[in-house]
Amino acid sequence: MALYFITGNQNKLAEVRSVVSEIEQLDIDLPEVQEIDPHFIVKAKLEAAKAHHQGEFIVEDTSLYLQCLNGLPGPLIKWFLIAIQNQGLYNIAKAYNNFNAEVRTIIGHAGADGAIEFFEGSLAGTIVEPRETGFGWDPVFLPEGHDQTFAEMSKDEKNKISMRSIAARKLKQHLDDQRNTAR
Repeated sequence: MALYFITGNQNKLAEVRSVVSEIEQLDIDLPEVQEIDPHFIVKAKLEAAKAHHQGEFIVEDTSLYLQCLNGLPGPLIKWFLIAIQNQGLYNIAKAYNNFNAEVRTIIGHAGADGAIEFFEGSLAGTIVEPRETGFGWDPVFLPEGHDQTFAEMSKDEKNKISMRSIAARKLKQHLDDQRNTAR
């Protein structure tokens, strides 16, 4: 049975596919509830996906957590970027003199039996003044132990360390374990 990644974002698809090569894309416009708990968001996406298509699915939610805002914007990052953009994120961190941040991806997997499981990847870092241009908040997130923001890294460099790749590797291990158990 096919495994589908429900996303319209080609960058996310390519990153997950670099780990889970057999994944197929379904571009379904799913409602995205606004909530602080990313597990709730991912579960709601999976439930909505089941109404559109039969099969085994994954969806994901990626969040940016600023320490200076007690974890906001978290899953609400899309709206922060629309309202204040990357420069605004940097300005907030600078105003609080606290540049610590964490990025987190949660991949939700709905098995053919309907069971839902979560796979998480996270990465600590800092918020810096916007560098380069790039996808989402990539120009302002500097991963811990690196001297380039995600936007400054090549796709291959970013994919080796990113929170999405960490979560995808956990999903891949789970899928491999399932296949081995079924034999």
